[in-house]
Amino acid sequence: MSYIKFEKGQIVNLEYSLSREVIRTNRAGSYSSTTIVGCNTRKYHGLLVCPIDAFGGERHVLLSSMDATVVNNDKSFNTGIRKYKGDYYSPKGHKYIEELEMEGIPSRIYRVGGVKLRHERLLTHYEEQYMARFTILEASEPMKLQIRPFLAFRNIHELTHANLAANTKVEFIPNGIKMKLYEGFPFLHMQFSTNAEFIHVPDWYLGVEYIEEQKRGYDYSEDLFAPGFFEVEASEGDVIVFSASTKEEKPSGFKTKFTRAVSGKIPRSNFSNCLRNAAQQFIERRHGKTLVIAGYPWFGSWGRDTFIALPGLATARPAKKLQLYREVLDTQVGSMKDGLFPNMGNADNPAFNSVDAPLWFFWAVQQYMENGGTDAWERYGGPMKSVLNAYRSGT
Repeated sequence: MSYIKFEKGQIVNLEYSLSREVIRTNRAGSYSSTTIVGCNTRKYHGLLVCPIDAFGGERHVLLSSMDATVVNNDKSFNTGIRKYKGDYYSPKGHKYIEELEMEGIPSRIYRVGGVKLRHERLLTHYEEQYMARFTILEASEPMKLQIRPFLAFRNIHELTHANLAANTKVEFIPNGIKMKLYEGFPFLHMQFSTNAEFIHVPDWYLGVEYIEEQKRGYDYSEDLFAPGFFEVEASEGDVIVFSASTKEEKPSGFKTKFTRAVSGKIPRSNFSNCLRNAAQQFIERRHGKTLVIAGYPWFGSWGRDTFIALPGLATARPAKKLQLYREVLDTQVGSMKDGLFPNMGNADNPAFNSVDAPLWFFWAVQQYMENGGTDAWERYGGPMKSVLNAYRSGT
């Protein structure tokens, strides 16, 4: 039995399916999020959204979406979906979905022509890497799978539009390409587990709309850049893995890496495991620091929220709860300034504007001690004294 499963009638009803969203985060601070049918409805949606060091560690959408097209008997079936002006959706790939379930990772099964295709996706645990696995469950004869990526390369709070400054040049790498639209960004490496022909037909797709932003009163229309498309020849039983990453990898390891990533996920077999899975979504480890994210998609690490949430997040990891306590508290202590902890802001410009956060720090240390942290005073006594002295001085 699946953790979550949707019926055909729910899937094709866009009023229903576009209001159901999926988000997956990883420990590198990246996330992947869209609706259950793959149609982005927020500017915050994207298949690969990463913190970029050159821009203060703020999150940026690199890979916004992608179309997977099945070519069978000289007919093309595009499984993607985007919204344009006037409630116009193109393509309308959601109508091909036969099954949609969440069992460890999101999985959609499409039936198009004589082909049955399973499309699974995940975000790897520690790298800035999105992976999609396509399995040809049925195919009466050889077919082709075309993958067209749509790139944004912009801050999650902004929108992008067609411009001449974008670098549309591609560089070929094993089984794929790499490119970056603007300076300061990392290269986006798009590769396949098997030989893939890339057809370079760069173009801007204009006027893609995000209905949730429109409801919120924000700008809601943007242009996405598509560098071209990949084409892979396939037959029944074939498994094809696509990777979009900030680093180049050996394509020969993609299938194994995807399988291991799936097997390493916490099974949603009971309520406790569901809580454990949800809790780990808010832990970020970057540059030797362990942070608690206040919320996705638009919040960062807030001092007050970190101390309030830490005991619960640690309890969800019973085998390593003291380790998590120490990592998070040590990170916060390392960022302390004049008795205050950073609250909001980015890595380059943190805001020390929460006068009560140090008191929550005291409380979090107390919880650490009550859960077996026998070194609480030796480890955090000094910072606690600094807080008290700062209060006395009028912080």
